[in-house]
Amino acid sequence: MQWDVINLDSETVGTVDLVDGVFGVEVRPDIMARCVNWQLAKRRAGTHCTKTRAEVARTGKKPFKQKGTGRARQGSSKGPHMRGGAIVFGPRPRSHETELPKKVRRLALRTALSSKAASGALVVLDRAELTDAKTKALAGRIGKLGWSKALIIDAEAPEVNFARAAKNIVGLDVLPAIGANVYDILRHETLVLTRAAVDRLTERLA
Repeated sequence: MQWDVINLDSETVGTVDLVDGVFGVEVRPDIMARCVNWQLAKRRAGTHCTKTRAEVARTGKKPFKQKGTGRARQGSSKGPHMRGGAIVFGPRPRSHETELPKKVRRLALRTALSSKAASGALVVLDRAELTDAKTKALAGRIGKLGWSKALIIDAEAPEVNFARAAKNIVGLDVLPAIGANVYDILRHETLVLTRAAVDRLTERLA
């Protein structure tokens, strides 16, 4: 399908051909949900930890004598039923990462791109470049374009001046094409791809 290409001044400077196999596939919310859950699980630190009986800082001495106190017999104050004692079946450090086939991940990325195209939230930008790294100037252009929460994807590492100017703009994120992922695409209202990023993603996913 043909898609208009604009510049940062909101001027149409040409068109680009979007491959239907990448930007026009059936939108699969179930596949995107699987991929998002996989991404979020993979990035969890998994450092949560509670102490077992062997780790709590309590004495191993019998807390009181066996008979004559009227209380239930106790052999240690480290038990989970004692105040300050251990935790039973508490969380331990572990990896939350799960398996997700590469074929499913590729399909999820294609359907995420297609969902943005289908909803009209996809913008193709000629180039993401600036002569000066001025945040105020870029913010003014972004405001005129109406991008309140946008993800800009370029083919390679973002151009230095553009990346510096975009760093302090709330709601604007910049990624290289290799870092394009389902979670970041879905959590932004507008997806902005440069011409070079379109070519790179098509080469990667077609």
